[in-house]
Amino acid sequence: MNETLRRILAQHGKLAVDAASLGETDDLYAAGLTSFATVQLMLAIEDAFDIEIPDRLLNRRTFASLAALESCVAGLVGEKEPA
Repeated sequence: MNETLRRILAQHGKLAVDAASLGETDDLYAAGLTSFATVQLMLAIEDAFDIEIPDRLLNRRTFASLAALESCVAGLVGEKEPA
């Protein structure tokens, strides 16, 4: 999942740094993520993982770092799996 998120971030995040060089908790906004790029990132993540990010998670905290994104996606993917 982490590598997929890094690839999506590299393609859609329009960051000032290489996504591969980012630490798990590095601030993506400090690395150049904009609100417009956040929307593109969200759409690409939803497509890649076949999920829908609910409105309650559409906030700066969810997109703040790779760790935050991975936690969000893992939770949503887990909700899709049958019990």
